[in-house]
Amino acid sequence: MEILRTVLIQDVARALMLTAAAFILTLVVGHWWVRFAQRNRIGKRIRVEGPQTHMCKMGTPTMGGIMIVSTVVALTVIFNLVDRWSMLLPLGVMVSFAILGAFDDWKSLTGSKSKTHGFTATLKFWLMVAIAFAASLILYLPNPYGLEHSGLVRIPLIGTFDIGLWFIPLATIVIVGTSNAVNLTDGLDSLAGWCLMLAFAAYGVMTFLSEPRLTNLMVFNFTMVGACAAFLWYNAYPAQVFMGDCGSLAIGAVLALVALQSQQWLLLPIVGVVFVVEALSVIIQTGYFKWTRKRFGEGRRVFKMAPLHHHFELLGWSQPQVTQRFALIAGIAAIVGVSLALTFAADFNTFQAAPPPGVPAASPAVFMP
Repeated sequence: MEILRTVLIQDVARALMLTAAAFILTLVVGHWWVRFAQRNRIGKRIRVEGPQTHMCKMGTPTMGGIMIVSTVVALTVIFNLVDRWSMLLPLGVMVSFAILGAFDDWKSLTGSKSKTHGFTATLKFWLMVAIAFAASLILYLPNPYGLEHSGLVRIPLIGTFDIGLWFIPLATIVIVGTSNAVNLTDGLDSLAGWCLMLAFAAYGVMTFLSEPRLTNLMVFNFTMVGACAAFLWYNAYPAQVFMGDCGSLAIGAVLALVALQSQQWLLLPIVGVVFVVEALSVIIQTGYFKWTRKRFGEGRRVFKMAPLHHHFELLGWSQPQVTQRFALIAGIAAIVGVSLALTFAADFNTFQAAPPPGVPAASPAVFMP
C-alpha cells in the first residue's frame, strides 16, 4: 500500500506540475503567436450574415489552436511519452486534425474569393473519417498492432460490455462528430475554450479514479487543461486571438479519443453536452429549413440563427452572458459525468474486463496505458 500510495502521489504531482507548465508555456507561445499573426495579417473573416455585433471582430488573429497543440505535444513528448507509447495515439490524432484544420484555415484566409474557401466539404469530411478510422483501428487491434481495447465500453450503473467490431465504426463516428461539434461551438469568445477545459478536467478525474487506473492518460488530460486555460487568457472577451479550425477540430478529436481510450465514451454526450446541443441545433435548423422549403416553397427556421449560441445572442443576451451561462452548464455536466464514472470504481470487484498484456491481473491499480 505504501508503494502504491507513493506512485499515486507522484502521478498526481506530475499531472499538476504539467498543468502549470502547460499554462505558462502556452502563455509564452500565445504572446508570440498573437504578435506574429498581427504582423502577417492572419486575421479572422466574419460572416456577413452573422450577428452584426461580430463585425468588430474582423481581422482578429486566428489559428490560435497552434498555441495549445504545440505546447501539449512538446510537454507530452518530454514528460509523458517514454515507456508510455500509448500516448502517441492522442498526439497523432491531435496533430493530424490540426494539420488538416490549419491548411483549411490558411486556404480560407488566402483564397477568400474562392467558393470552396479551402477544402471542399466532402474532401475535408473524408480526410477526417480516414484519420478517425485509423485511430479507431489502433484502439481496437490486439498487441503489438494496437492498444487491445477490443470493443469494451462501460455503461453507467450497468456494467462493462464488449461490442466487438462495432467499436470501430462507432469510434470513428464519435471522433468525427465531436471534432465537428467543437468546431461549431467555437463561435463566441471563450465559449469553446471553457467547455473544453471543463471536459478535459472531468476526464482527468475519471481516468485517475478509474479501475484499472489510467495515470498517464490522466496526466495528458490535465496537460490539456493547463493549455486550454492559457488560451482563455488571450481568448477572453474581447478576444485577442481565435482558435480556428486547426484548434477546434484537433482538440475536439483528441477529446473524443481520450473518452474512447478511457472506455468512458458513453459519458461524452453528458460531459460535452454543450457541444452536443450546438451540433444538434445546426442539424435541426438545416434539416427543417430544407424540409419546409420543399414542402411549402420557402425555408423556415426553428432558431433565429444556428449554432445555438447565435440564437441567444439575437434574443438579446450579450456575448459574455452566453459564454458564462453555457460554461456553467458545461461545469455541472462535467460533475454529473464524473459522478456516473465513479460507479465503476465502486463496483470494481465486478469488473470482468481482462487487463492489457503484460499487466498482472492481481495488480490492475498500477496499469499505465
